[in-house]
Amino acid sequence: MNILVCLKQTFDTEAKIELKDGKINAQGIKNIINPYDEFAVEEALKLKEANGGEVTTISVGSDQTQEALRQALAMGADKAILVEFPNSDEHATAKALAKAVQGMEFDLILGGHVAIDDNSGQIAIRLAEELDLPQVNVVTKLEINDGKAVCTREIEGGVQIVETPLPTVITCQKGLNEPRYPSLKGIMQAKKKELKRIGLEELGLTVDNKVEILEVFLPPQKEAGKVIEGEAEEAAGELVRLLKEEAKVI
Repeated sequence: MNILVCLKQTFDTEAKIELKDGKINAQGIKNIINPYDEFAVEEALKLKEANGGEVTTISVGSDQTQEALRQALAMGADKAILVEFPNSDEHATAKALAKAVQGMEFDLILGGHVAIDDNSGQIAIRLAEELDLPQVNVVTKLEINDGKAVCTREIEGGVQIVETPLPTVITCQKGLNEPRYPSLKGIMQAKKKELKRIGLEELGLTVDNKVEILEVFLPPQKEAGKVIEGEAEEAAGELVRLLKEEAKVI
């Protein structure tokens, strides 16, 4: 079984994010594999261990993105591909991924259901559309049998079981597995594994972003709450006045 894993490099979840001149100040911030994409890497490795085959990780990004790909290689992935396209939006990223994997033999594409930095949750869905493949999102349990994927996914108030033929695109949610830590042996072996870098020119792709980020800013600080004292009838009247005149919600 040949499995592709799409991953993204994001800021460490414990990093303190600071803004400077309308942009995120990345100086001194540690970068990691998007945690939901780590679930995808781990699931791919488990499937490989059970069924044989090969795991290839792929990412669209800058030179720095190699760090995340090397970490996935250290976890046990066999190959990695970096599509060099810094600051691409969801549209351009999906186009670049689709172009990069066309012609490759794979049974399954895995990825995280969302990235913790922008929370867009679009890439895997867009990629499935580009490749004309079925897709199942927010999967917490995955079984592969007889050329089919049986997926348990979260829905509001319960779970849903979906069966889809391979190849397919599946996004992973917390609870699917517990990602392994790279061993010292894995880290050393990762240095010798293939990490292929591809430019857009090599792909023969010309694509522009559809979204332009003009400014990044923090939401305004919330004001302190108010305590309305007095008898119930008087307090209710004052509450209505505040909601109408100050909060302007009624």
